[in-house]
Amino acid sequence: MNKDHKIVKFTDLNAWKEGHRVVLQIYSLTRHFPKEEMFGLTNQMRRCVVSITSNIAEGFSRQTYKEKAQFYSISLGSVTELQNQSIISRDVGYISNEDFSQVEFRLTTLHKIINGLIKKSKSFNISPESLLP
Repeated sequence: MNKDHKIVKFTDLNAWKEGHRVVLQIYSLTRHFPKEEMFGLTNQMRRCVVSITSNIAEGFSRQTYKEKAQFYSISLGSVTELQNQSIISRDVGYISNEDFSQVEFRLTTLHKIINGLIKKSKSFNISPESLLP
């Protein structure tokens, strides 16, 4: 994203864009999981990956750094949770080593981007008092 591009909605955030790519990847991978996992690992991984982008979106709409950081931190927790679920999926043979490596690379990248978002949002902190006339 160039410096002249303003971020006006959550979908403009690189963290959300990368997170959305992970959502699509996880949905695609879990489509091939055994049917008996539909209410187990498949459901857990899908809910977890959606939580990543949902918390980025919710954090974007918050006014203070503290609120933003809370939601972005929850998103980071979901990234780590999904990393664990991906390891389990690989170890029980639901995903290949190659697919695991691709997911792990994206999740590591996403973790770094969200950490940067937390740090950057601190510099744009808006306190509720600053909104008063």
